[in-house]
Amino acid sequence: MPLAGDRRVLGYPRRVRLVIAKCSVDYVGRLSAHLPPATRLLMVKADGSVSIHADDRAYKPLNWMSPPCRLEEAPGVWRVVNKAGEELRITLEEIFQDTSYELGVDPGLRKDGVEAHLQELLAANPETLGEGFTLVRREYMTAIGPVDLLCRDANSGAVAVEVKRRGDIDGVEQLTRYLELMNRDPLLSPVAGVFAAQEIKPQARVLATDRGIRCVVVDYDKLRGIEKDELTLF
Repeated sequence: MPLAGDRRVLGYPRRVRLVIAKCSVDYVGRLSAHLPPATRLLMVKADGSVSIHADDRAYKPLNWMSPPCRLEEAPGVWRVVNKAGEELRITLEEIFQDTSYELGVDPGLRKDGVEAHLQELLAANPETLGEGFTLVRREYMTAIGPVDLLCRDANSGAVAVEVKRRGDIDGVEQLTRYLELMNRDPLLSPVAGVFAAQEIKPQARVLATDRGIRCVVVDYDKLRGIEKDELTLF
């Protein structure tokens, strides 16, 4: 941890660092944004990402910088700069707590049986997600976790697919974070998004559409080759 008055550039840390401080935040890049002074949680994760949190939301930070980026510390100010030259400047007025923790290797999210099988079936039948779709890889790893499916569409464009049994807003937010990171990779970009689920809640569909993510409702039984036990009139 840097000493007071010590200026240095930090590489990716091995620990998660949590700082509670009164601070203001300015983002300078494609857009400009300002957070006035307030007490906030600053999180430096093991992947190098830096995020600023308030206590009024469960998961989404007020502002953040995704890796790869570098953190430069000087007395009273942090500069977080990504490879595109965008900058997150955090001005520290008072630090109340500064701690680091070694979390170890996380085993990742375990999907329930239906959700895991749905992912497997879609990997075997990618055309269900769109005409001309082909599978590149299951569990495509990113710095913040694995994308369920990485596909190519009929025009060979990259598509990230998040698979859920029931699609809600959290799933859309998760896919949004993957897309933001993957679209920074010049070997993949541009990357489109598909949110696939047996059932998609209306709020999740609205949010996905607003963010340019296509929703696909999947018939699990049909993928398994099970005919519905319903009377049909001819």
